[in-house]
Amino acid sequence: MNIIDGRLDAAQWLPSPNFGQRPSPEISLLVIHNISLPPGQYGGGYIQQFFCNQLDESAHPYFREIFQLQVSSHLLIERSGKLVQFVNFNDRAWHAGVSQFCGRDNCNDYSIGIELEGCDHQPYTEEQYRVLAQVTDALLQCYPQLTAQRITGHEDIAPGRKTDPGPAFDWQKYRALLAS
Repeated sequence: MNIIDGRLDAAQWLPSPNFGQRPSPEISLLVIHNISLPPGQYGGGYIQQFFCNQLDESAHPYFREIFQLQVSSHLLIERSGKLVQFVNFNDRAWHAGVSQFCGRDNCNDYSIGIELEGCDHQPYTEEQYRVLAQVTDALLQCYPQLTAQRITGHEDIAPGRKTDPGPAFDWQKYRALLAS
């Protein structure tokens, strides 16, 4: 797995319009998220549609609440382990929202966001952990300011507002897989 000019060679490229230029080239934080659309359901391509502003509000009642939001993530890891990249790592994806890490605001400015297809209280798949560890290793090699100590959950940079990746995410398992 290699990163070439901000793109992961193992990922399907599905560009999102929801991104911006970083205020500086520094990338020093990795944020782990989860998402399922509709909530608690997997597959269907709705996450991809959502991040590309193509979600059909009539496809599910929940979509009426979110279809106009403009958000993105750098990567999605589906339940099968399939990778989809929406935003070049060198650009700012819109994944963290109001956030702070180690006293520094606006985590989108200096972070990479990875979404796991899942939800807070259902176990993630073994394949997701394996692929997440491989992606993380590639990111750590490519971006020297990103370290194992600067990997966090969305819940940790937006406490009280966000809960993902949630209690179902096994941080110990994930960290054991890094560089193994």
